[in-house]
Amino acid sequence: MLDKPASQTAARTSGPLAGFRIVEFAGIGPGPFACMLLADMGAEVITLDRIGAGKNLKAVATRGRKVIELDLKNKAAVAEALDLLGHADALIEGFRPGVMERLGLGPDVVLARNPKLVYGRMTGWGQEGPLANAAGHDINYISITGALAAIGTKEKPVPPLNLVGDFGGGALYLVVGVLAALLEAQKSGKGQVVDTAMCDGAASLMSMFYDMAAQGRWSGGRDQNFLDGGAHFYGVYECSCGNFISIGSIEPQFYALLRKHADLTDADFDAQMDRKAWPALKEKLTRVFKSKSRADWCAIMEGTDICFAPILTMEEAPKHPHMAARQVFVERHGVTQPAPAPRFSRTPSAIREPELASIGDVTAEWKATK
Repeated sequence: MLDKPASQTAARTSGPLAGFRIVEFAGIGPGPFACMLLADMGAEVITLDRIGAGKNLKAVATRGRKVIELDLKNKAAVAEALDLLGHADALIEGFRPGVMERLGLGPDVVLARNPKLVYGRMTGWGQEGPLANAAGHDINYISITGALAAIGTKEKPVPPLNLVGDFGGGALYLVVGVLAALLEAQKSGKGQVVDTAMCDGAASLMSMFYDMAAQGRWSGGRDQNFLDGGAHFYGVYECSCGNFISIGSIEPQFYALLRKHADLTDADFDAQMDRKAWPALKEKLTRVFKSKSRADWCAIMEGTDICFAPILTMEEAPKHPHMAARQVFVERHGVTQPAPAPRFSRTPSAIREPELASIGDVTAEWKATK
């Protein structure tokens, strides 16, 4: 278990990471999202941002920070940043390789100042390799992992928003890596660099599918495997109202319930795992689900073991009875947004308001309380 340092922040902050201090160098995408997660879990996150940079303190991904404006092209400002980092537990940056080094804030310099610091780096391609210094976005990082090629219709791949690269393969792996390094630093007294690349993380997320391919249970095409929409019992169907529902009746007992509640008496549906039968069965099931509205199918199937759910829009999702009962979404500054996750029984996470701060004041507090 992490041995949290004593701090005034710990006394006034809830969450399992209360008392841990993280310095974030402002960026976009996965870095800020990772820091939002850490801040929600109680860490004190200080964001160093450019002077005059546009700031939206009401934005979802910037919640829970103290924001300090700093001109890192100024040597005096770099010295101030180093002083602050001397009392931090972790650093998170998302620049291209070499940028932090040119600023005079690379790992060698910072770890010499604070040997126990965890240095979290977030890039698309990683710190080395032929593409390390090339520009890119989520869609590119997941393209070279096999992930994007496996998602979509028979005709072409379909980008899964930027969930797989930026946030799944990027931010979440960065958080896991930083927390693991913090745990290790508690034992060794030594920090280290956490090189998080979105292409690495997205490839890691594909582990199960590479395993199934090796076993001959996964083909290289799209819309022909049991988890990519190829199977009639695992997919998306349109209803008479124009809305959609999803089913995932993989296991035999769940498939039996699907047949019962959808009145699938046709003997052809006996061939659940016959891949050759899937296209025809999908067509039949398409007609069945098109015969009723989404509300009708919810009344028939929701809450059963069919593995069923209505496909809701972002506007509809917070109003769903289950999501509302669990308070999965909250409202802040008039903006509906996801609440902190996961949930902790004894040290609950919480949304804290961001604030502008002075680097001198924060450094003085950290020196006094570390």
